[in-house]
Amino acid sequence: MDDLFGTAPTSPSEDTQPVREDAPLADKLRPRDLGDIIGQDHLTGPEGAIGRMVGAGRLSSMILWGPPGTGKTSIARLLAAAVGMRFTAISAVFSGVADLKKAFAEAEKFQSAGQRTLLFVDEIHRFNRAQQDGFLPFVEQGTVTLVGATTENPSFELNAALLSRAQVLILHRLDATALGQLLDRAEELEERPLPLTQEAREALIASADGDGRFLLNQAETLYASNLTEPLEPGQLSDFLQRRMAIYDKDREGHYNLISALHKAVRGSDPQAALYYLARMLVAGEEPLFVLRRLVRMAVEDIGLADPNALQQCLAAKEAYQFLGSPEGELAISQACLYVATAPKSNAAYKAHKAAWKSARETGSLMPPQNILNAPTKLMKEIGYGSGYTYDHDAAEGFSGDNYWPEEMEPQLFYDPVERGFERKVRERIAYWNRLRTERG
Repeated sequence: MDDLFGTAPTSPSEDTQPVREDAPLADKLRPRDLGDIIGQDHLTGPEGAIGRMVGAGRLSSMILWGPPGTGKTSIARLLAAAVGMRFTAISAVFSGVADLKKAFAEAEKFQSAGQRTLLFVDEIHRFNRAQQDGFLPFVEQGTVTLVGATTENPSFELNAALLSRAQVLILHRLDATALGQLLDRAEELEERPLPLTQEAREALIASADGDGRFLLNQAETLYASNLTEPLEPGQLSDFLQRRMAIYDKDREGHYNLISALHKAVRGSDPQAALYYLARMLVAGEEPLFVLRRLVRMAVEDIGLADPNALQQCLAAKEAYQFLGSPEGELAISQACLYVATAPKSNAAYKAHKAAWKSARETGSLMPPQNILNAPTKLMKEIGYGSGYTYDHDAAEGFSGDNYWPEEMEPQLFYDPVERGFERKVRERIAYWNRLRTERG
């Protein structure tokens, strides 16, 4: 499954077995010890969490969280070998309750003989909540040391009880340097360079999107083709199948990128905002979802600092629905650039929250009688509407009357900022406040 360097053995001794001639390149290059793991020195180095555990000769249960092809299975297999534990692996994709019971029963037998078991569970997030609960007694009793692997955020996908008993270790996406080291190892093993120009080699690394296994599979395809001339980047793109960006529209990647887009807009960085917008749309995000979020940004982070921001976003929605994709995506980009470059204010957003909070707390206070309608004779007789000043008849179109319930002091919800259109709004409110003070 996630093993960067091939299928995991069922016991540490299998690491010493020779690799078949016809084995995949990734299998031939699997590391023999933790020091061979590429790109995860923050965990496997002497000062890393895994390095310290191995140094102490004692492992705690852990969840390895990281993108595909970053070495989660390899680390688990080598951990068992490093501390002399029995290694056994199951996959949540193919295993059920019967497989779990068998794994625990075997671990209990080996425990009674003095042999500890490291149970590696690939794709652990695919087990349901009840199945995850089934691990707890065996982890607590020390029957197994659990090492789970997941590409999904454990906070969302794993039980709190299980997380409380396991340390979450985050594996990094392999960067260009780490991926380049993998290709160096492949070339050393094959005793010949990849049939690529330097520019094409860099393009191949970029296309891997941090996935070492994918990179080695592509390298194997190139070697198997017996090319006589090095490929240029354009030829490489035609030769190899294009890799789609990793993006689950209902999972963490979705939330990470929309968060990044929103923060870039709020931070007035149009270049970064456009980049994250492109990341989402290229990966297949629903354009209307992005448009809804842009509308939200317009009212939350811009508001009356630039009232046109909301209109731009709504116009982009109409343009996209009218033109469709891909032409309509230009309108989305325009709206994104507009909100990113607009003056920012969350004054309306803060005022909205404060007013709603006050409304919940004050209940059903009656407005002052002078601003109540009096459609019946009785209501007029008891004072409804009495003393109301029609503002258009007052000097400067402003009466300065009190509009708050008698039991409530006037509140300050909306406080415009000194930016964009709100600067004028702020001046206007200050002018009215001065008139109100002068008129008592």
